[in-house]
Amino acid sequence: MKGRINTILGIALVLVGIWLLIQGAGPMGVIPILVGLGLAFVGWKGGRTGNLIFGHLCIVLGCFLITWGMYLLPVSQPTLAHIFFRPLFWGLFSVMGGICANYHGFCRCVRQSGNEN
Repeated sequence: MKGRINTILGIALVLVGIWLLIQGAGPMGVIPILVGLGLAFVGWKGGRTGNLIFGHLCIVLGCFLITWGMYLLPVSQPTLAHIFFRPLFWGLFSVMGGICANYHGFCRCVRQSGNEN
């Protein structure tokens, strides 16, 4: 296994997503499952392909969360809880993380490690 930490974090996110679905949190349970599966794939596969797939997954989910967060803006309050626990913040965080993962997929450290598949 190439990235134990990524795999463990991915499995933990999948379990959190399943717990959210069981608790009836609506579509918020699907997002940690998708990110967790992507992170587990990066940990299992490693190299360039895993980073690029994970980066694109984060960008797509981030755009979904940003759109959802924009619809929630009229009912949000300017408190820390409404800033950090609403989809708009996590959508921006996810898009930036996806861009970072895509750039890292083309980084010299990944290309020279011999995992160019």
